[in-house]
Order: sequence, then C-alpha cells, then structure tokens
Amino acid sequence: MKKTWIILAAIAVVVLLMYSSVKGTYNTMVTQDEAVNASWAQVENVYQRRADLIPNLVNTVKGYASHEQETLEGVIEARSKATSVNVNPENLNEQSLQQFQQAQAGLSSALSRLMVVVERYPDLKANQSFLDLQAQLEGTENRITVERRKFNESARAFNTYIRSFPKNIYANLFGFEKKAYFEADQGAEKAPEVSFD
Repeated sequence: MKKTWIILAAIAVVVLLMYSSVKGTYNTMVTQDEAVNASWAQVENVYQRRADLIPNLVNTVKGYASHEQETLEGVIEARSKATSVNVNPENLNEQSLQQFQQAQAGLSSALSRLMVVVERYPDLKANQSFLDLQAQLEGTENRITVERRKFNESARAFNTYIRSFPKNIYANLFGFEKKAYFEADQGAEKAPEVSFD
C-alpha cells in the first residue's frame, strides 16, 4: 500500500510539473502574440495618421497648382488603395504583409511625385499651412519607421520563442504560427543615382 502511494505521489508530481510547464509556455506565447498584435496596431495607427494628413495636403496644393490634376488624383487614388488594404493581426503572414507594404509603397511614391510638383511653386513652398502639413508628414514618416522597427522586434521575439525546442512542439499543438517581418522595398539596396548635369 505504501508503494502505491509513493507511485501515485510521483505521478502527481510529474503531472503537476508537466501542467506547469505547458501552462507557462502557453501563457508566454499568448503574451508575446498579443505584443506582436499591439505593435501591429501601432503600425496601422501611424499609417492611418499619414493617410489622414493627405487630404489636407492635396487641398493645399490644389489651391496653388490646380492644373496638376493628374498628380493630385494619383495621390488620392493611392491613398484610397493604401487604406483599403487591411491585415488581420491573427493572419500576419508574408503574403498579407507584402500586400500591405505594396499599397503603402504606392502611396509613398505618389507623395514623392507630389513633392516634385511642389518644387515648381515657390509660393506654395512658402505657405505656412503647407509647411505645417509637410512637417507633420515628415514626422509621421519617421514614426512609421520607428513603429515598423518595433513591430519587427516583437515579431522576432515571438518567432524565436515559438521556434525553440521544446516550445515549438507546444506552438504546433496550440496553433501558434510564425509572424512575418517588414522588409525593405525591392530596389532599396541600390543607391539612387545623382546627376548634376
């Protein structure tokens, strides 16, 4: 009888240790997954801030450069495309993140074309309203860079955790999947050509 109690106590200790291990690992995965989701929400927040600034910027430019309609419409269309791409934080895979990045890159490109147009209008470049909007947009672009970096850091921490042994077994068991990273745009590795002709 005494042996039975010892065996049952040993089994109970092993079960308790296994339960504690699984519980701790699972809860850490949930915590890190939520950190990735929170980082993603902040990325979306700063991109939304940029999208919210664009109509005011376009309207300010429109007052000075109304015959630049094609460029202005390109910015508005790119903004529309960028804001229509929604990524569910539960499905942050490479394909969905790449779609999001492409839409945002299209908007960045349209904004760059708009800034080239602005260079032709010295009165616009001196307009305080335009200067304020331009400064806000530049600040927002910096925030985007910071938030993308923070997102990549939280995704890296999560991915490292769920891919290490034996946590990878639990991650597969509970359905936790690797998160995608923001990557540099294609062609970003090439330095731009500068010509002083």
